[in-house]
Amino acid sequence: MFDFDNWTEIFASIKKNKLRTFLTGFSISWSIFMFIILLASSNGAMNGVMTTFGSRDVNSISIFGRTTSIPFKGLPDNRKIELDEKDFELINNQILQKEFISPCINTIATASYKKDYAASVTLVGVYPEYTHINGIKIKDKQGRFISDFDIDKQRKVAVINQRLKDVLYQDKNPVGEDININNLRFTVIGVFDETSSTNIEKAYIPFSTSQLLFYGGWGFTSLAFTVKNLDTKKSNEQFIKDLRTRLGALHQFDPEDEQAVTFTDRLDTYLQTLGIFNAVNVFIWVIGIGTLFAGIVGISNIMLITVRERTREFGIRKALGAKPYSILINIVVESVVITSMFGYLGLFVGMGLSKLFDWFLDNNTQLSSLAIFENPSVNVTTAIGAMIVLVIAGVLAGYFPARLAVKVPAVEAMRAE
Repeated sequence: MFDFDNWTEIFASIKKNKLRTFLTGFSISWSIFMFIILLASSNGAMNGVMTTFGSRDVNSISIFGRTTSIPFKGLPDNRKIELDEKDFELINNQILQKEFISPCINTIATASYKKDYAASVTLVGVYPEYTHINGIKIKDKQGRFISDFDIDKQRKVAVINQRLKDVLYQDKNPVGEDININNLRFTVIGVFDETSSTNIEKAYIPFSTSQLLFYGGWGFTSLAFTVKNLDTKKSNEQFIKDLRTRLGALHQFDPEDEQAVTFTDRLDTYLQTLGIFNAVNVFIWVIGIGTLFAGIVGISNIMLITVRERTREFGIRKALGAKPYSILINIVVESVVITSMFGYLGLFVGMGLSKLFDWFLDNNTQLSSLAIFENPSVNVTTAIGAMIVLVIAGVLAGYFPARLAVKVPAVEAMRAE
């Protein structure tokens, strides 16, 4: 039975062999520490890159009309491709993968409030569905986004971002207040958050209003929509190729002419980024597991030396009547104690350092704005799993050499040096 005397003997052995215990513990702590730091760094970098996509849907595509570079069916090159309602009808009614869609009109305008403040603003005319495409979130208790009623009635209403609100209204709630855009009076109906607009003053207005006031009543600058059932790079590339062909037939340009219309394809960028980080993540895991394995080898080597040094002691104890099982269990428990104690030390230091770095990023405006790392942490299940592996390794590292040692006859064991 394992009692107080056994524990006293284990801690006496640990205290007696301070250098050996330190080397064993350092090997364990360092391996679990490096494992945590490697995974936290990988996760932080991945989260940071994914943040650059913001709250926008990663499956969104935007189309822009450009200029042809290849003659086609007797038509010259250098023709301007203007997007219009035919393109909207094509994608909205004939593209099965389409989810949400909105034409967009981008205008650079001047916005002011009561003639006291003025700012250059990126003005975008959109449909209500654009919230799903670009991840627009209305701030709590600060109004709403554009509605179908605003579109139908061509209302002069605007939804502004937090930066424009700070410039024009400071601490005042702007909802319901007037805003002058290019000397036209609009009413602010909401304030939004959008990752892509943090560094510019930006406002959304109804598409119909923008088209009437700023685009001659016809056409638009771009067409944004989200797609579904495109989860591989190959399927996404084929979709873009087929869509370019259909647009080419609609506007009479060569489908191989990539300059006639251009695409901003977040899904393609997202899939490429995800593929790169999946490869990096596998590499990090290989290194991390290798680090753990190095720690396990360290435990095994030092426990082998420990058992060899104590072989004579085991022979004397057996001669005095100690059972092989009691000797074996003492060695195994000693190995588990050292492994657990130093393993948890490395685990807590590693996770604590990752949390400290996360806090530092959150409280450093310049670094947090770069989004290099975000939430560099490790899943608790993964960390505990690594600890369990180390503890099991500690058990086996103590068990096998001790098992061989206690099988040695007492007389031969006492002759060992």
